[in-house]
Amino acid sequence: MPSSGSSYHRHVLVGEADGTSGTDFEVRARVTSNHFVGRLRELGELEHASNEAAGGQPGLVLLGGESGVGKTRLVTEFERQVAHRPVLVLRGEAVEQADGELPYAPLIGALRPLVRQRDAALDGLAPSSRGQLSTLLPGLGDGEPPPARDDPTAQVRLFEALLELVDVVSESCPLVLILEDMHWADRSTRGFITFLARSLRHERVLVLLTYRTDEIHRRHALRPLLSELERLERSHRIELAPFDRGELREALTDILGGAPSDAVVERLFARSEGNPLFTEELVAAGLDGRGAPPQSLRDAFLLRIERLSPEAQRLARAIAVGRRLDEETLAEVTPLDHTAIQGALREARAEQILVALEDGSFAFRHALLREVLYDDLLPGERVELHRALAGHLEERHPAGEGPEVERAALVAAHYAAAGDQPAALRASVQAALAARSAHAYGEAADLAERALELWPRVLEQERHVDLDHVGLLVFAAQAHSIADDRARSEVLLQSAVAEVDADREPVRYASVLDQLARIQWAMNRGQEGLRTAQEALDRLPEGELCERASLLSWLARTRLLRGHFREALDDGRRALAAAVDAGDRDAESEVLNTLGMTEIALGQIDEGVACLREAIELGRRIENQDGVAYAFSNLADLLNLRGRTREALEVAREGLDSMPSRMGVHREWLLLTLSEIEFEAGDWRAARGRLDSGFSHPAGLLLMFRLLRESETALGDGEHDLAHGLLEQVEPLVARSSEPQWIAGLGVQLGELRRREGDLSGARAAVQNALDRIELCTDDVMRVARVSAVGARIEADIAQRARDLREPKEARDAVTRGRIHAQRLKAVAQTGGPVEAAWSAVGAAELARARGKNDPAQWAAVAERWQELQRPYQTGLARWQEAEAHVERGDRASGGRAADAALEVAQQLQALWLKAEVLALRDRARLTVGDSDGAARAPAESGAQEDPFGLTARERQVLALLAEGATNRQIGAALYMAEKTASVHVSRILSKLGVHSRTQAAAVAHRLYLAG
Repeated sequence: MPSSGSSYHRHVLVGEADGTSGTDFEVRARVTSNHFVGRLRELGELEHASNEAAGGQPGLVLLGGESGVGKTRLVTEFERQVAHRPVLVLRGEAVEQADGELPYAPLIGALRPLVRQRDAALDGLAPSSRGQLSTLLPGLGDGEPPPARDDPTAQVRLFEALLELVDVVSESCPLVLILEDMHWADRSTRGFITFLARSLRHERVLVLLTYRTDEIHRRHALRPLLSELERLERSHRIELAPFDRGELREALTDILGGAPSDAVVERLFARSEGNPLFTEELVAAGLDGRGAPPQSLRDAFLLRIERLSPEAQRLARAIAVGRRLDEETLAEVTPLDHTAIQGALREARAEQILVALEDGSFAFRHALLREVLYDDLLPGERVELHRALAGHLEERHPAGEGPEVERAALVAAHYAAAGDQPAALRASVQAALAARSAHAYGEAADLAERALELWPRVLEQERHVDLDHVGLLVFAAQAHSIADDRARSEVLLQSAVAEVDADREPVRYASVLDQLARIQWAMNRGQEGLRTAQEALDRLPEGELCERASLLSWLARTRLLRGHFREALDDGRRALAAAVDAGDRDAESEVLNTLGMTEIALGQIDEGVACLREAIELGRRIENQDGVAYAFSNLADLLNLRGRTREALEVAREGLDSMPSRMGVHREWLLLTLSEIEFEAGDWRAARGRLDSGFSHPAGLLLMFRLLRESETALGDGEHDLAHGLLEQVEPLVARSSEPQWIAGLGVQLGELRRREGDLSGARAAVQNALDRIELCTDDVMRVARVSAVGARIEADIAQRARDLREPKEARDAVTRGRIHAQRLKAVAQTGGPVEAAWSAVGAAELARARGKNDPAQWAAVAERWQELQRPYQTGLARWQEAEAHVERGDRASGGRAADAALEVAQQLQALWLKAEVLALRDRARLTVGDSDGAARAPAESGAQEDPFGLTARERQVLALLAEGATNRQIGAALYMAEKTASVHVSRILSKLGVHSRTQAAAVAHRLYLAG
């Protein structure tokens, strides 16, 4: 903590009443120790983290401790230690607000010096990033602020700009970003910290966050953030403990100028419990631990305030309300002249109550001391100061000047605290608008809600605001929606719909319905959303081209995502016409994107490719990088779905190369798209590498996409526990989605995972759930085909197991279900393309297997289809199943050749699960198959042609009884052997068959006719 002044006041900490001895000395007015006491281990940890960051290993330190324990003192000492190094330290503080609506306060405070000093790093920012940052830091000057609009990705783009700033700054020298008092941080700041912590890879950055542990109650907003950050590999938590007696003595010796007596140390330790700030205040208040002690730190501090002159007390009270004020502001909000103000400030600084800051303002030495004095203000005194400060801020920093979001939020907070409801309403609306411009949507929602509460309390003639009540409802709803509180957004929009007169204001009515429809869609009530949107379209007058284009464009995209391609095509063409007539190039680009996807999905591939290429070129002309990125992703994805895998790869790579390296969420979407196509094309190493390319903190659709990509890779590697965890994370996200692409992806992977785990009923349920959700009236045959193919495979497994266990009813049911899947696949193949035809062939082969007529020729045909489509993994799977079919028919030579082909694919891809399955088949069936090193494996000993598992005649007798369900005792009795001998035979049989249970052994015996 800073210290200043050298004045003294008399107080003797000796001459104990009980007669103990001591040393006489005077107590200095300085209350902090110039000597850094204790905390050497913690200081070393901070320095170590700083050194690692300087070496390219970014770090995150969470520094916690109770109020007054010395967090700021430790941070200040750390800052002093690194001052002699080429390190840039940026430091900001969160600000306590009753409603927490001051967005980005610690970040603005930390970054403001860069702008004031015109740091050279600012010149390295991309123009778009300067524009984004100018919403927080207007001093950037030439950055063109982005237009204010309700865009769910706008905050992410601001975060990306902030990340770019951090990156650029750290290129020239290591950066230490210190954000203090995070227990008061707004949610936008918390969101950025999460984003930053997950985005840092090799930047030379150390992020240091401080917070009060005694403020973090169970439901405190910071608690989940701390839990999340602690799980990151690069994070480190430090929690400061109070001083022990030795450290307390050391601090007191420095403060007092001499060693205190043992009795004094003991009494101060007992009363302060080792808290440095409390100890300092006890000493500064003239208390040595004897006599009537203060009830709390509050009382100790107020004793010091009461010793100040009336002028100094008045200034302290004003600063308690304003937090940090300069002399000009103090002159405006107090009756003191400049001479009196300067004298009072010198006095308060000398008494170590106030400190001077670098920007010329004054603040309390410790935030806790400010809180104590603020709580002690009389209600009228507090109201008067808040009102004066609000008026001064408006006069000195009118709207449009300075950091608007900071100024507006402070004005609103002061008027609200002053109880001036008309002024608070006006200022809250202005602050909400400023928060939206800064993409702080959570705070914008809170401020708008405050304005809504004030609205009925303010007379109509006193409501000097830019929005009417409906406009305010819609504004609040939009902010809540982007801040991910859609339930509240819907309530507000329903209220707005009820207030608008549809006959008098049809355009406005349709506009509110349009927004309500989007919220209903986002809440997974797709049908309701479509009905609401259709009503909006019906209400919209014909001449409103922009609104019509927007609404039709959304309807087209929604129908596309739901798999209603033909309806999407109709809406899209009408939307394109409206957008062109209105001259709305952004809407035109979006509609071209939707139309292109729709046409490719319907088999009009060349037309769709041309449409998406036009969307890309238009997006480039109007500098809509978001639209360009999504058009590339969509074009690559649809080409891949239609079987044009190599062309899809080229498009995805072209799109990635055209994106700026700091494109953020859109670049990440392209990376995932490319990873998916590379996986299909057989470049698994590249596909895995895309997933390690340094993603930010994914959310929403991006999170679903990433989790499904990771789980598909895990299934390929046979890491079933990992896949299970990933699918467990994505399942609730997909449950809220109406889009077949996510529903099908989850159904396919969950069905396959459960099938491999032996949970065939669970696998069947996963597939059926997916089909139930996407199949109704859908044109999306591409997703239906893949889910149905997995379903056919599961039913074949169930039928096979039922025959093994002699459960004919279950077998017949599975065959019937398998036939339904096969018929569905045959139908989609008629309207689909070559990929759907390949899946249909899979379904036919699985149906034959379900009927007990596993046909290797069918599997060979399936493999050839996939090979023509250049899908090696599916080719390898088909060859493996061909090998199994040959084995079941006793043709080990053909089975060996098919298994060899499957193994070659598995080795090329490094498909570990497929490789393990092929090798297991080889071992069970004694096939001649190439080993992993390419060497051939010879057949087993003679007799293997009759018995591929090498069972002896006696073991086959045991297996026959085991297949009937006999116990070891029953086997022993039937074959005249001891029960223990029977047990040994059973163990050998399980080993030779390569199974783990008696039930599995019985199933194999029935299927391969070994139990006759």
